[in-house]
Amino acid sequence: MKTLIKNGKRLSENGELITSDILIEDSKIVRIGNELEEQVDEVINVNGNLVIPGMIDLHVHLREPGGEHKETIETGTLAAAKGGFTTVAPMPNTRPVPDTKEQLDWLQNRIKETAHVRVLPYASITIRELGQELTNFEELAESGAFAFTDDGVGVQSADMMLQAMKAAAKIKKAIVAHCEENTLIHKGAVHEGTFSAEHGINGIPSVCESVHIARDVLLAEATDAHYHVCHISTKESVRVVRDAKRAGIKVTAEVTPHHLLLCDEDIPGLDSNYKMNPPLRGKEDLKALIEGLLDGTIDFIATDHAPHSADEKALGMEKAPFGIVGLETAFPLLYTNMVEKGTITLKQLVDWFTMKPAETFGLPYGTLSEGVEADITVIDLNSEEAINPETFVSKGKNTPFANWNCKGWPTHTFVAGKLVWKKGEQQ
Repeated sequence: MKTLIKNGKRLSENGELITSDILIEDSKIVRIGNELEEQVDEVINVNGNLVIPGMIDLHVHLREPGGEHKETIETGTLAAAKGGFTTVAPMPNTRPVPDTKEQLDWLQNRIKETAHVRVLPYASITIRELGQELTNFEELAESGAFAFTDDGVGVQSADMMLQAMKAAAKIKKAIVAHCEENTLIHKGAVHEGTFSAEHGINGIPSVCESVHIARDVLLAEATDAHYHVCHISTKESVRVVRDAKRAGIKVTAEVTPHHLLLCDEDIPGLDSNYKMNPPLRGKEDLKALIEGLLDGTIDFIATDHAPHSADEKALGMEKAPFGIVGLETAFPLLYTNMVEKGTITLKQLVDWFTMKPAETFGLPYGTLSEGVEADITVIDLNSEEAINPETFVSKGKNTPFANWNCKGWPTHTFVAGKLVWKKGEQQ
């Protein structure tokens, strides 16, 4: 099977747009050039739209097994394809947890049966994510565990985290950490700041996150493990990671689109679509996150796509579950509100969604070059439309960005040479 993508514009190393055709044969990119002429099975003219490597999201929640009323592997990966993502890594806070070879093998089979994009599943650090007993890292790695995390809860015991890092370093896998000190949560629902004070709601202090990161980077230094910080959200956390990198510790970090665009002062009222964990922090935190991304302290962007049912989110700010969806809106939101406003460049945004996560975890994806897997996303940078949750293919409609007008919508998504999403056509 040969496919020719005609008249795309790809980014050069220095960020210039170059008109290019891309020839795909079976699952690989075989040629990139201008005005390619080739006998092919299909020609797709993308009419000058941006062509980038397929985007990578290493922090999503697909909810299956156990939470199929919120999302499934099938619906979540279709949302990924619609959003331009070709590789996603789902967190293990499912029921049951992928904490044994048998559970992970079941999950891998389900992925093969129903996924629209490439799925790299995490395994949990501890049995049932209870923080009391390590899983069998070697066995889980042999069954295809991408990395190890107890995302959803922080590993509370320093010794448990130390043992986990030793086990992960031995097999050259990363420890990926949800950083939260449980004794400092204080039943909080939002950030301890302006909004919590105005509305009389218990707040989650910034130190709840940063104290865990400070502990863990020293454990990573002691074990020579690759330690990755999930959804970093506070200025103190950014400072700790920056200092750790300067000290030569193997620490990396991600940030979400919502933490780059919103702070607690933007919450319009007791709307649980603005409730996520970590919570929207203060203005100074938002500024520090952008600075951390620009100076390389933060390595890439991940959505933390966290779908919930409308009934669950209707419970209100204090009782509703944490989390918002993000796969279908991530690129348009950041392109419109950061690239078009001059905060970052288009090349930077694309790299943080493609090359950077691939480099951070040693994945063979994230580039447009001859001989690699044909993971390709085509994006229309010009047409503008409003975010409408009712058009999401995800089961989750829980977003604070409803009605935001955005440009930068994906039109085509290819995974290993196969067209898995075309705008206007349900795959």
